[in-house]
Amino acid sequence: MLSFDNSMQKNNWPKVSVIITTKNEEKVIGRLLKSIFNQTYHNYEVILVDNKSTDKTLQIAKNFRVKIYTKGPERSAQRNFGANKSVGQYLLFLDADMELSRSVLKNCVRQILSSKAKMITIAETTVGNSWVSKVRKFEREMYMEDPKYEVPRFFDRKVFFEFGGYDTKLTGPEDYDLPFRISKKYIASRINQYIYHHEENVTLSSLLKKKYYYSGQGAIYAEKHPELIKTQGTILFRRVYLKNWRKFLSSPLLGLAFLFVRTLETISAVLGFINKVGLKKFISTAFNLFK
Repeated sequence: MLSFDNSMQKNNWPKVSVIITTKNEEKVIGRLLKSIFNQTYHNYEVILVDNKSTDKTLQIAKNFRVKIYTKGPERSAQRNFGANKSVGQYLLFLDADMELSRSVLKNCVRQILSSKAKMITIAETTVGNSWVSKVRKFEREMYMEDPKYEVPRFFDRKVFFEFGGYDTKLTGPEDYDLPFRISKKYIASRINQYIYHHEENVTLSSLLKKKYYYSGQGAIYAEKHPELIKTQGTILFRRVYLKNWRKFLSSPLLGLAFLFVRTLETISAVLGFINKVGLKKFISTAFNLFK
């Protein structure tokens, strides 16, 4: 088995390509890049695929050893473009508002080499002191170790391309679509080292706008994977909430705030879905929830 002690030569480690998509991320990109270059694993490359940022995103990125490309129009196309430009045996896809704990890369490589897995899920948590970010953290904690909601971000390169990468028709649901397609042939594993989502700047308004936009993409996803509608298609009523009922008892005010936000998100999602595909298609999709 591959050893990770300090005596091992860097060139013997399999290369990891870290692929980041950006668009006007000057407030967060520096923190992510610092966390990557502070990893305990050293054989990696960083590829940043930017979608025509008009702020200082690229100026900040140029202070690091990063390969920079410009590509749009959406995240899935950017990710696939970055993968095509990469040379790593393994691919890790990150968003700009993330931050890695120091041993993420090392443990992803260790886990994938020591198991039959072809993709790795990394534990994720939300960081932020605003009430919205606390609600997001409350929600994300309920999804821990649940493969229906946690998504792999670390992939064996050959398997990624075997399945055609991310579906460029999807933005948002592509995080679920690709691992689900791969899971029909290969297994996933998981590590407990964290990716930290920094959501200090997330407001209720921005959260609802995002939900409205992504729900239109969800219409395509629901048609592609109707078998997943019951578990992922509903925002407000998920079995995982009942499974974690003790969280609501231990933090009742936060639990109420969570239900309030989820209700507003549900309304935004429904409106976005209807705007994308029409009322008739929404009704037929919603009907599948009760089959």
